[in-house]
Amino acid sequence: MDPLEHAKMMKKMCHADGFIAALDQSGGSTPGALRLYGIKDDEYEVGEDSMFDQVHKMRTRIMTSPKFDGDRILGAILFEDTMNRKIEGLPTAEYLWKKKSIVPFLKVDKGLEPEKDGVQLMKPIPNLNELCDAALAHNNLGTKMRSVINSADQSGIKQIVEQQFEFGKKIMAKGLIPILEPEVNIKAPDKSECEAILRAELHENLKLLREDQKLMFKLTLPDVDDLYETLLDHPNVVRIVALSGGYSRAEACALLERQHGIVGSFSRALTEGLRNDLSDEEFDTMLDTSIGEIFDASKANPIKKDFHSHK
Repeated sequence: MDPLEHAKMMKKMCHADGFIAALDQSGGSTPGALRLYGIKDDEYEVGEDSMFDQVHKMRTRIMTSPKFDGDRILGAILFEDTMNRKIEGLPTAEYLWKKKSIVPFLKVDKGLEPEKDGVQLMKPIPNLNELCDAALAHNNLGTKMRSVINSADQSGIKQIVEQQFEFGKKIMAKGLIPILEPEVNIKAPDKSECEAILRAELHENLKLLREDQKLMFKLTLPDVDDLYETLLDHPNVVRIVALSGGYSRAEACALLERQHGIVGSFSRALTEGLRNDLSDEEFDTMLDTSIGEIFDASKANPIKKDFHSHK
């Protein structure tokens, strides 16, 4: 990536108001996303090109909407298939940055392992180097990868965080900003305890980073307000974003408003109410409402941290 463009992206990610749009549903979650959008299962072949054609049409409609712009949206997380396609004749990531001033990120994980020790680790990512090279070639600022915590098992949560940082260091070595997403399941019966253990493990692993290794966290909205505020003060942390995790948009925004310095990175909560059969005017109005609510919640409690240390 051109150093000047990288600097512009970093400046936006560190200083601007807004949130990150999560448009990275992968093969496993795509049918559900299409159903919510009003595309029935019998309208495509699951796992085949026809399915990805349908979801790209949906994402294209979102990204080309005049309401989807860099004034309120900091960045967008893309599925690999989306990155490899085009919007209005431009590669998707290039379209987002050049036409919308939205910083692109690439989802790189391959899904989840079966649950063990109360968590679901990420599956191996054998082509991580190639994915990072592709992300750079398409001018993405960084990557994102997700694993899930289902119960407050100290050993399991330690494994989750260590795996996230292990992959994260490889991604940082490529010159990318990784978004580490150790999601806490909002239905976990001991969610608060999960989050307390997670915060401690994140701090422990941050101690092992060099000064030049920068990353972001994508975390479940916590039960205890401002639980992750101490992480914002760490010099290696560019920004913290929150996932909606199955909460409705209203619920997610209400929780987000109480977190100082954290902005949204919503998927289902962003696309809630968007349907294939809406007219363009209806679609844009619905999307404008969604973006407005998430934007307002993201800047409800201004950033306390001085991000000027991040170049």
